[in-house]
Amino acid sequence: MTISAGSRLGPYEILVPLGAGGMGEVYRARDGRLGREVAVKVLSEEFSADPDRRKRFEQEARSASALNHPNIVTIHEIGSSNSTTYIAMEFVDGQTLREMLHTGPLPTRRLLDLAFQVADGLAKAHSAGIVHRDLKPENVMVSRDGVVKILDFGLAKLVKSTPEESSHLPTTTNHTKAGTVLGTVGYMSPEQASGKPADFRSDQFSLGAILYELATGKRAFQRGTSAETLTAIIREEPEPPAALNPAIPTPFRWILERCLQKDPEERYASTRDLARDIKSVREHLSALSEPSSPGDAVRPAGAKMPRKRGRFLRMAVGAAALLAALGAGALLHKSVAKSTPPSYQQITFSSGTIRAARFAPDGQTIIYSAAWDGKPLKLYLKHPSSPDSLPLDIPSANLLGISPSGEMAIALDCASSHPGICRGTLARAALTGGAPRRVAEGIQDADWSSDGSNMLVARDAGGKARIEYPQGKQLYETSGHVSYARLSPKGDLIAFLDHPFPLDDAGTVAVIDLAGKKKTLTGQWASEHGLAWAPSGEEIWFTATEAGANRSLYAVTLSGRLRVVARVPGGLKLHDIARNGRILLTRESPRVGIIGMLKGDARERDMSFLDYSFAADLASDAQTLLFDEEGEAGGANYTVHLRHADQSPVVRLGEGNALALSPDGTWALSMLPAANSPFLLLPTGTGERKQIPTLGVTAEQAATWSPDSKTIYFAGREANHSLRVYSQSIEGGKPRAVTPEGITAALPGFAISPNGLLLAAVGPDHRLAVFPVGGGSPRPVAGALEGEFPLRFTSDSRALYVWKRGEVPARITRIEIETGKRETWKDLLPADPAGVERISNVLVTPDGKGYAYCFARLLSDLFVVQGLK
Repeated sequence: MTISAGSRLGPYEILVPLGAGGMGEVYRARDGRLGREVAVKVLSEEFSADPDRRKRFEQEARSASALNHPNIVTIHEIGSSNSTTYIAMEFVDGQTLREMLHTGPLPTRRLLDLAFQVADGLAKAHSAGIVHRDLKPENVMVSRDGVVKILDFGLAKLVKSTPEESSHLPTTTNHTKAGTVLGTVGYMSPEQASGKPADFRSDQFSLGAILYELATGKRAFQRGTSAETLTAIIREEPEPPAALNPAIPTPFRWILERCLQKDPEERYASTRDLARDIKSVREHLSALSEPSSPGDAVRPAGAKMPRKRGRFLRMAVGAAALLAALGAGALLHKSVAKSTPPSYQQITFSSGTIRAARFAPDGQTIIYSAAWDGKPLKLYLKHPSSPDSLPLDIPSANLLGISPSGEMAIALDCASSHPGICRGTLARAALTGGAPRRVAEGIQDADWSSDGSNMLVARDAGGKARIEYPQGKQLYETSGHVSYARLSPKGDLIAFLDHPFPLDDAGTVAVIDLAGKKKTLTGQWASEHGLAWAPSGEEIWFTATEAGANRSLYAVTLSGRLRVVARVPGGLKLHDIARNGRILLTRESPRVGIIGMLKGDARERDMSFLDYSFAADLASDAQTLLFDEEGEAGGANYTVHLRHADQSPVVRLGEGNALALSPDGTWALSMLPAANSPFLLLPTGTGERKQIPTLGVTAEQAATWSPDSKTIYFAGREANHSLRVYSQSIEGGKPRAVTPEGITAALPGFAISPNGLLLAAVGPDHRLAVFPVGGGSPRPVAGALEGEFPLRFTSDSRALYVWKRGEVPARITRIEIETGKRETWKDLLPADPAGVERISNVLVTPDGKGYAYCFARLLSDLFVVQGLK
């Protein structure tokens, strides 16, 4: 079946063919509804006409479409047009691993990076109970920016058997039952080649065969015919990889050997463990880069690999990690080079939070801003000759930067704006103290040029975050937020942490040039805080973690080469690197908890669950609290939970950021913490999870429900438009705009009245207003102050609970909408204020009898570190 360019399949316009295989043809196409390019796989007429095969195909494709992972290709739709069945999926602009192999073995670092991505994607699928069963180089693509995409999950079952292996590496399959051969000859596992049932460990063997080929340039099992190849897979060992490529690190050879074990029991018990082992080798490559010893490299052809070697892998990699972390410089194979381990000198000893720290121009004196024992943020000076830190005679402020001449850039009256970030009035002040000179409002980051003549600033404006350099000249803008923007030593680049969502510290490391051209240097981190340029300007150092909140110190080059610099128990935050290589780090103990009162509580109580509990919604009767866990215990995708007033055990609902609880109590609305994720409906009782696509609208993590539980209201934006609130039926359909563009939303930053007629939000003029849900002109809320956000309507829909984000304590005010009459409802602050840097996620019931709020407590100690390289 060949489809000509310009033809249509449903909403898709066929552009050009991309390839063909046993399943049919694949085309590049355009989705006119969303203005995006997709890949459309068209099933052959034989499969389309077979109801049983088509049904199985649709069921398995739906399973694959439920996998949300950056290394698994996204399936958009399964459709049929004029008896032609097709799948529309993400279009990946890049090349397959097969095409990459045309140039021979891959460089080790490139190999390890791709290997980890494939293993991480497989681990996600396996955790969901989905086995690929046809993994091969043709089914793994690498985009132009280096992101791996695994193709054709669950489709291998449907491909017809072929008698011999051809140059196109056909897939051999029938119905999945004992005695049936299923997979691709050359990449099958022994159990597949024997016609036995195959589970996730079969995919591990196939991955091992792929990685062997990427590392050596030679297939692990290749004989003259398919039958001979199958026999080799079942009975023979591949040539030792070190004999073909001595540069392969020994721990990675052990990983290959373990994946290629004939007995599935000798492979990994979890593909997540496999991914972790590859990641460990990748991160400690510099300590593992000595070539293999001759004894390791040479093994008689056909000799069996040691079957138990895999059990020692984690011990070996862990030892390498420890040596690297301590700076011992141990080499695993040939020699051990002794060196002085890094030294850590503690500078602060009080209880509280250190916001920022910088070296003065002399490279010895330290300036830092801290809030000790629950008191306001203050600037301190620490000279190496003095055991104490001296408070500077300057009003409450956060340190932003220090010029080469010793002038400080500070943020006065700094209020929390994003996790770990505060926003205030930019001012310039001398290190000796004195009255600061105010420069600009609403600044959260600043850095000086090397000659002190210009200043870089970062700010939030109009619902977006901006980087300006010089101040006033916009170089970059995002609907998320940015942090720790720093000029390079040469002044030609700006490095920063780029966060896709407001109020979330997940993100990437990026640079822009002075023309505003951006380059992303790393993948997504679950949490990232702190960044500085290495004195050479060749690396950017930063602190981040792939899961949880315990950040490690990394370095990345401008080409994207990543390495681990240091790991310690707990979390780290990088503040500054002096020209002499001395480093300012804080060791941090963060925690986010929930305090409040549910129905029946006589007094306020701690309702935290694990380490990072974020309140999302509170039922109107104060019987149920919806929250999520976003720290170490929550995992990379976070977890959604319910807590009931009867103090019964907490209920886990699933993965994602918790957003809102339906008024009828049947659904929890959530979203995975990744860009362009759909909304998820998690049943609070029995039932299946559902997705709610927001066609043509990119949704933010800010949403609430209609009173009848049939509609959600969410903040989002269409391409080239600003933020607004939309309504969306949970049954599907296109979102409908409710507010004009330019509203400001934050967890969620808007509220629906109990009668369902009004929506309260901060409008384009930055003032609180109520918008008729059915259409019409908004009404300003009399008496509301600039910066105040709505929390909830009262039961009669005539008044609002409001608060101003960033204030500690958080003052909650009740405002009558018509008259503007203001009444303080409550001031929120934990009994122990030490280290509390932020109050957030305030929830109030309409009658004011129940409430909950989050407090972020960060206790930190400042260290000067020498010897890290």
